[in-house]
Amino acid sequence: MRIFSVFNLLLILLLLSSCDSSPKKEGNFKILPSPSSIEISGISDLPVSDIEKLAELAKADYVSGKSLEDGNNSSLIFNLDESSGLKGEAYTLDISKKQITITAAAKEGLWYGLMTLGQLIQDALDQDATLPLVSIKDEPALMYRAVHLDVKHHLEKKEYYYQLMDRLAEMKINGVILEIEDKLAFQRQPKVGSSDAWSIQEWKKLSEYAMARNIVISPLVQGLGHASFILKHEEYKDLRDDPESDWAFNPLDERTYEVQFDLYADALAAFPYAQYLHVGGDEVHTTGRGSGKSALELQLIWLNKVSEYADQKGLIPIFWDDMPLKNAGVYGSIFNRNLSEAQVDSIWTVNEPNLNKYVDMFPKNCVYMRWNYDMPETIGNNRAMQWFTDHGFKVMGATAGQTRWNLMPLEESNTANIRDFALISIDNKADGLLLTLWDDDSPHFELYGRGIAIFSEYTWAGKKRTSDELHAAYRQRTFGPELVAENLAFINELEAPVAFWKNALLDDKDRNQLRSIDNPMQDAVLVLPEANAPGEWTERNKSKLAKAKENQLVIDSVLYRISESKKAALRNNYTLEVYEQVAKVAQFSNKSLLLLAAWDLAKTAGERESAKIKLLDLEDEWKTQLAELEEIYGKTRVLNKPDDYILDQDHHVHLANQAIKFSDWQFYVEGLFLQKIKEGNSLEVMGDLDSK
Repeated sequence: MRIFSVFNLLLILLLLSSCDSSPKKEGNFKILPSPSSIEISGISDLPVSDIEKLAELAKADYVSGKSLEDGNNSSLIFNLDESSGLKGEAYTLDISKKQITITAAAKEGLWYGLMTLGQLIQDALDQDATLPLVSIKDEPALMYRAVHLDVKHHLEKKEYYYQLMDRLAEMKINGVILEIEDKLAFQRQPKVGSSDAWSIQEWKKLSEYAMARNIVISPLVQGLGHASFILKHEEYKDLRDDPESDWAFNPLDERTYEVQFDLYADALAAFPYAQYLHVGGDEVHTTGRGSGKSALELQLIWLNKVSEYADQKGLIPIFWDDMPLKNAGVYGSIFNRNLSEAQVDSIWTVNEPNLNKYVDMFPKNCVYMRWNYDMPETIGNNRAMQWFTDHGFKVMGATAGQTRWNLMPLEESNTANIRDFALISIDNKADGLLLTLWDDDSPHFELYGRGIAIFSEYTWAGKKRTSDELHAAYRQRTFGPELVAENLAFINELEAPVAFWKNALLDDKDRNQLRSIDNPMQDAVLVLPEANAPGEWTERNKSKLAKAKENQLVIDSVLYRISESKKAALRNNYTLEVYEQVAKVAQFSNKSLLLLAAWDLAKTAGERESAKIKLLDLEDEWKTQLAELEEIYGKTRVLNKPDDYILDQDHHVHLANQAIKFSDWQFYVEGLFLQKIKEGNSLEVMGDLDSK
């Protein structure tokens, strides 16, 4: 009886084994950033779920400071080999039938190999596929790949920054330049920190978290110009270069440096692993209170003092390079694609002596950051970078994932600019590149994700993918393989309606400029149609209405695809929710314009009254939409500034600086438009339409 039972058990096991003999599924793997080389030769026998657990344990060991080699087992081996000939962040990753081996010459390389393995595991699990038999050799094209975080206008919720560091690490970003302004509770100059500022210890904790993931956070403390966060306060007004402006310090006042060095000291305590001290220095002319010294000389006096401070602290100062180039008269050549090499040479021949005159005053320990968000490929931009290198100075580029776009980044998240500047930097063997993410008009940070991924690709791998391939890889990494298909791609199509949205409800005015207009509702918001002139408003606005109608169809399609994407996405549904809110906001403007046209073209008093009711109902619709948006946005960001926050003089019409409450600056136009509709006597219908 016992022999029979054993026989039956063996038979059952044999049958179960035969049931599991179906062909193993191959996956579609999209690693981002692209490896230097990858060869897939088949499929592995390794159980993916088991490898996932081992990889997660390895990550936990690494960030806690343990050696990855101490956790080696038969399935996953880490090999730290200083004699391998690999560069510091380079690695090899080999997956065989039964084993995974990651080799590097430094622990950073092992970490990046682990990041790549994590993406392979994720793709395999997403697709119910096996891990591939693969051989990867990988190293970065640029050694310093940094993202600029600008917190001057608002803060995200604390946990969001920690999640962000994890996401940056997965994309092999190794640096952050954090523009701190008043979001640090300064101890030496406590008046400067806003009431919602994080303490030194809170920022230090984030810095340690990032450092454990190979991300070095260095501070940017704005100086000479962009100093409104300091000079707006009564206590510092005597340090202004212009007593009427809170923009710039007087570089000849010694107390300027006492204040700036105090801010530096606290910032470096908050970011103790800093490699750089970014001192700012852009977009400023100073007179030294009428000293008679040139603006360039004054700037270099300031730059030498702050660079000496950085050197004493063992840090490399970074300085935006635009003002010396402007003061010398060569800046225009940088932003003109139409100039030939001969024309650029002519401009530099005439004006370069203005730079050379002060060349000995340029500090040698400084990195001169050549920022160009529009056309890094111009002959003039390359000539400017060459001037610095020719004179023995270090130069680094800065591209942008967000500039002055209001609701979301446009131009395919600035793909072309990021690509071109990365490739130029690689060709010139630059140390690195910075991706700026300005908060001046403060779109939701989730919308910056694609730009960061694009930057990650081009700075690590160079040009290995087309733009479409890269965007597809971004979708797979961010949402899962179901969203790779073009029929679910929507971000690029949303861009034109969002660009239209900015000033759609205005009459030839710019949304950012409204606070400078005495009566913006009357002088900037769209003139309403007149009851005694049916059709005239529609004729006057026919191009705008045609665009609104076109955009309405586009956004309807986008909203449908977002809805379908939310069902199919395996992760990051929140990102889709944010895009959905952007689309709904843009759609509100289209609907409003078309309702005005319906009122204007009404054939009967009844039709006109019906359209008027719908127009008046827009206020309640907008309140509902705004509440929904703030609920979604508020999951990760602190929407409003503290009630005691002091706004500065807004020299650069930064939309996010124009009000304390989020909705009062982001959607100021919508509020004025709805108020105008509500008060619009021109919408009153008197008498019979046919008699008009």
